[in-house]
Amino acid sequence: MNEKSLLGSDVQADCAHREGQSPAGSAITTNVRRLREALSRVIIGQNEAIDLALVTLLAGGHALIEGAPGVGKTLLVKALARAVAGEFQRIQFTPDLMPADITGTSVFDLKTQEFRLVRGPIFTNFLLADEINRAPAKTQSALLEAMQERQVTIDRATCVLPPVFVVFATQNPIEHQGTYPLPEAQKDRFLVKIRMGYPAVEDERELARLAAQGEAPERRLAEELRATVLQPDQLEQLRAMSERVRISGAVSDYIVSLVRQTRQHPAVWVGAGPRATLALVSAARALAALEERDFVLPEDVKTLAIPVLEHRILLRPEFEMEGIEIHEVINAVLETIEVPR
Repeated sequence: MNEKSLLGSDVQADCAHREGQSPAGSAITTNVRRLREALSRVIIGQNEAIDLALVTLLAGGHALIEGAPGVGKTLLVKALARAVAGEFQRIQFTPDLMPADITGTSVFDLKTQEFRLVRGPIFTNFLLADEINRAPAKTQSALLEAMQERQVTIDRATCVLPPVFVVFATQNPIEHQGTYPLPEAQKDRFLVKIRMGYPAVEDERELARLAAQGEAPERRLAEELRATVLQPDQLEQLRAMSERVRISGAVSDYIVSLVRQTRQHPAVWVGAGPRATLALVSAARALAALEERDFVLPEDVKTLAIPVLEHRILLRPEFEMEGIEIHEVINAVLETIEVPR
């Protein structure tokens, strides 16, 4: 991992202050293809999750990954960090985890007779918050400032995080005992929610075949991604290109109508807020860049509607009791809005 090249000067100093080209061009085409190919060699049968993770990376956002045990949630984040030459830290969230275990704290140095900052694992490029819903709300909230402001406050001192800082939080949707649901304000900080299901039968057979040949995904992660695929300056270039992707007024109005309509649906108790509108804009630009286009299509918005909006909407209890699911509501809303041509 190339920690020195990705970590910002503020982080390298341990918080010393304590108070051109279009996305359709050759650069993004080559780099995105290299990234996709490298990740697909490690994560078998999860192409949609890989693309959403790359959208998160290009848009400069964060992702909530949900899936049953063993589907590759942790492996996806590890592979992405290895492919982008970044420092990776994993925090296993447990009920006894404290906020200082994440952000860091000040300790008194007997030699210098001064307080010294001890950085927590949050000072990294790729942070995996594993099973984030197993820690209480007080600990979960330690990530709020970092995710939104890209900074951390420790003992009333503000410490800037690295320029590349991405949080991937995982949670198991089938276990509820001993868990603490994420507050709505925290879920709203995640750009997308990535659902990772079981692989198709062909993909699972491929996994079994690779394991039988001694090429399990974990081994491929160690061997094939040893040489970094994307350098930090290339990532910054890709992000800049993504921000320059054109989005027409008609598509922008389509996004606004979609988000506002989620607040009007009879099954919805709390609809998506304005941050969802901004998230759809940035995610759609990133997806267009991944598809080697310099403009956003309405299909990009429709593709991202569920990943961007699902975790920002609350249903009315009576509709939940009837078995209505949020993705069904979003699809129904999509059908009511005229698609721009």
